[in-house]
Amino acid sequence: MTHLPHTRSCFVCGESNIHGLRLRFHAEEQRVHTRFTPRAEHIGFKGVTHGGILATVLDEIMVWAVAVGTRRFAYCAEMTVRFQRPAKPDEELLVTAELVTNRRNKMFEAKAELRDAAGQVVATATGKYLPVPADELPAMLTELIGDLGVIEASGAATP
Repeated sequence: MTHLPHTRSCFVCGESNIHGLRLRFHAEEQRVHTRFTPRAEHIGFKGVTHGGILATVLDEIMVWAVAVGTRRFAYCAEMTVRFQRPAKPDEELLVTAELVTNRRNKMFEAKAELRDAAGQVVATATGKYLPVPADELPAMLTELIGDLGVIEASGAATP
C-alpha cells in the first residue's frame, strides 16, 4: 500500500486547515482508498451527513485516482453523484476510486464509491478531469507534504 501525499491547506486533506477533514489517501495498484467518519458538524438534515460533504470527498478521491493512474494532477470539469442511502455522522465510511479512462492526457475519467461499515453503497460518482497546466504545477507542488513520487514534477504524464 502506498501512502499518498497530502497538502497543507486543502479542505479535504490539508493538515493545517482547522475546518478541514484531514483525510489521508492510500493506493493499492491503481485503486485509491480512504476512510472518512463524518462528524456532527457535517450534517444537513438532522442525523444525515450533508450530500455536499460526501460529494467533496468523492471528488477529492477521484483527483487522487487520476494522479495515481496518470502521474498528473487534474481539476474537476464535470462530476455526477448518485446518492443511494443516507450517511450518518460518527459512522465510518470507506471511499474508493480508480481511473477509468485517459483520453490522450487531455481528459481523464474516474469513478468512485462510498460504502458504509456494513458494505452498503452510500453514493457513487463519476467525473471528468482536466490536467493542471504545467505552469501552475510548481506552485501546487509546494503545498504537498510526503512522497511526491506519484506526480511528475514537470507536469508531463509518463507514457
